[in-house]
Amino acid sequence: MQQSKSTLPKWGLDNIPFDQIEHEKVRDREDLLYLVAGASFVEIASDLYTTNLVDYFEGDEAAVLWLGSQWQHEELRHGYSLRDYVLAVWPEFDWQSAYNDFFAEYSKLCTVDEFEPTRGLEMAARCVVETGTATFYTALAELSPEPVLSGIAACIRTDEVGHYKYFYKFFREYNDRERLGRWRVWKAIKRRVLEARNSDADIALWHVYTHRSPNPDKAQFKILCKSLGKEIKGYYPVNMAAKMVLRPLALPNMVNQFVEGPLSRAAGWMLR
Repeated sequence: MQQSKSTLPKWGLDNIPFDQIEHEKVRDREDLLYLVAGASFVEIASDLYTTNLVDYFEGDEAAVLWLGSQWQHEELRHGYSLRDYVLAVWPEFDWQSAYNDFFAEYSKLCTVDEFEPTRGLEMAARCVVETGTATFYTALAELSPEPVLSGIAACIRTDEVGHYKYFYKFFREYNDRERLGRWRVWKAIKRRVLEARNSDADIALWHVYTHRSPNPDKAQFKILCKSLGKEIKGYYPVNMAAKMVLRPLALPNMVNQFVEGPLSRAAGWMLR
């Protein structure tokens, strides 16, 4: 992201210059309302996801401490920052009602039963999720014509890359003990990549849509999602995504270079 686009001198909810938002640049951008509101839903719902992860990794003091004291705090900061941006730019949007409906659906699906069968594989899957968030916010920072939103997205991106590094560290520790092998790790990665096509983000966008449209229609919603995916695809860092997804496999350099291309194309496919 170009530094000139960012207007966020210090990262923290109390330091975001909402009074400096250039409303005329985003007020009529319906696409950004969907992307920012939808992302805020998923980030704030991480409160529930943290509880599930802490339960799953019970006994691993380092992982549980980091999840509860840092990861959860930063995810909530992301969500509330994005929520407050929505409230500042689109005050007519009933954020709370839309979020309540989202959470009612999401909470039924967000269970420990959805996790991978071993802790090491779940850490590999978490690397995929963090890849998705880091690359999404990279794209959002570039897509936004408004400096405050670009700054928020850039700061969140930095946090998400940091989260990836922690999950990768934990993955390596578990992998040393579990001796998973590349094939099992690859299958876990593949499952999580494919799940991204039917993700939490789709649920979030649906509830933004139903609270934005007087006559919600599934067919029209699919058209909307396709349009959003096509738009953000132009800013999506596909090479960055491929490198991050491949890292847990610890492939030889020659093999890495060979498969990065297909994975980059797969990242583009996920955005269609």
